[in-house]
Amino acid sequence: MNIPNNVQIVDVGPRDGFQMEQVNIPTDLKVKVIDAISQSGVSKIEATSFVSASAVPQMSDAAEVMSRIRRLPNVQYTVLVPNRRGAELALEAEVDAVRIVICATETYNQRNVRMSIDSSLKATADIVKMMERSAVPVEVAIAVSFGCPFEGRVPEEKIVELAKRFSGMGIEEISIADTIGLGNPRQVKQMSARLQHELSDVRFSLHIHNTRGLGFANVLAGFSEGIDIFDASIGGLGGCPVVPSATGNIPTEDLVNMCDEMGIGTGVDVGKVMEASRLMQSFLNRRLPSHVLWSGTTSQVFKQACDAIQK
Repeated sequence: MNIPNNVQIVDVGPRDGFQMEQVNIPTDLKVKVIDAISQSGVSKIEATSFVSASAVPQMSDAAEVMSRIRRLPNVQYTVLVPNRRGAELALEAEVDAVRIVICATETYNQRNVRMSIDSSLKATADIVKMMERSAVPVEVAIAVSFGCPFEGRVPEEKIVELAKRFSGMGIEEISIADTIGLGNPRQVKQMSARLQHELSDVRFSLHIHNTRGLGFANVLAGFSEGIDIFDASIGGLGGCPVVPSATGNIPTEDLVNMCDEMGIGTGVDVGKVMEASRLMQSFLNRRLPSHVLWSGTTSQVFKQACDAIQK
């Protein structure tokens, strides 16, 4: 297996994770958690989204969050925007980059942003032109790339076609998102290989959910084809609004721990990530999906065993 020397981990918990919580998360806590993630060495954080407050009440404080977080020079703070108005607000907040999500199926795209895929592509081209004037990078995530709850399996050709459309707009980073956790390692490997072969000037990342326990197997499949950017979420927060059984992204601390054990550099301190996860776990008052958060890292397990023997 091809094992990368280094990978970049993008924490999407403050956006993808927070937006799924039914209880209102105080702005003070959001700021505290994002600042904690910043201190961990994570180099990119999806901090919030500039969406309609009526559609996603949890994100109604986006501007305040962006104005209050402590921005470190070695961290890129990105936000999700669904349309031109969201992009305008993102510029006002002086974000480092924006991310646009377009779904690979018409049904899901209509449910998600109330637009056809073609309309979303036109809106994306408009936002790209706007951001070019301000030198703010635009990233795109292709949602439900490995399967849609409404339309079933998504043809690989559809993902390649969309990726080529985005590349033609000048977008240089595209996230392939397994939104509800339907992907398997063979799919991930094949699609990663094809996309990078046909679009060698684009940097691809993987946004993986762990609904069926295949999250880390899919990461390894991504490794094998040279993918070196992965979205993850503190504690494994997140889910899907239309699929109640869908879980969150792979937990950031679990991914960092796996990379540490495999000798893959991330620049991330797993202990500090766990501190951020514990802040949310304490507030939500429930056990989060992260394994490392509960069982500890390998070194912690060894230390506990040694301490127990000495007693």
